[in-house]
Amino acid sequence: MIHAKSFLASAALLLAGCMGTQNRGLESVHQPVVQRSDYLLDLRAAGQGLAQGEQARLAGWFDALRLGYGDRVTVDDPSGTAPGARAEVAGVVEGYGLLLAGDAPVTPAPVAPGTVRVVVSRARASVPGCPDWSRDVTQNNDNHTSSGFGCATNANFAAMVANPVDLVNGRDGAESADPAISGRAINGYRTRSTGGSK
Repeated sequence: MIHAKSFLASAALLLAGCMGTQNRGLESVHQPVVQRSDYLLDLRAAGQGLAQGEQARLAGWFDALRLGYGDRVTVDDPSGTAPGARAEVAGVVEGYGLLLAGDAPVTPAPVAPGTVRVVVSRARASVPGCPDWSRDVTQNNDNHTSSGFGCATNANFAAMVANPVDLVNGRDGAESADPAISGRAINGYRTRSTGGSK
């Protein structure tokens, strides 16, 4: 009876070594995943544009969201009640260094009459399942790559990419490099580190 119990225990340990994430190649099974979230704000319309105080409310909402590069801002006004509202929203958006995008995405609730909906679409990249220590590296008879292989590299890459949408669609590069654009980040760093002097 003792031998049978020890045999079952050793068999369970051997099977435990085979469990977990299997990675039979040199390509990581943990890849960045991009998810999009939409944030909505309905603004009151008055006449041809926004009601008084709505631009300030919009700017406060943008501040709370920490609006920045990579965010896509659109205006949804299906009834066309305030044709000048789009230009007013565009003026607020330009203060954050962005341009108003084209068509708004489909949102779960209809836009109420007399309001204009501003939609901020934000993408986030992450690597689900990392860190992954599910596989015992001491029992690697099939010569698998470790279960957590690629987690650090891909998680850092997902955290550093400026616009996560570029991981999905990519971006066309310019045919020629512009040194002014290439050196913009370095000039910004030098300006901040020296207190304003170049």
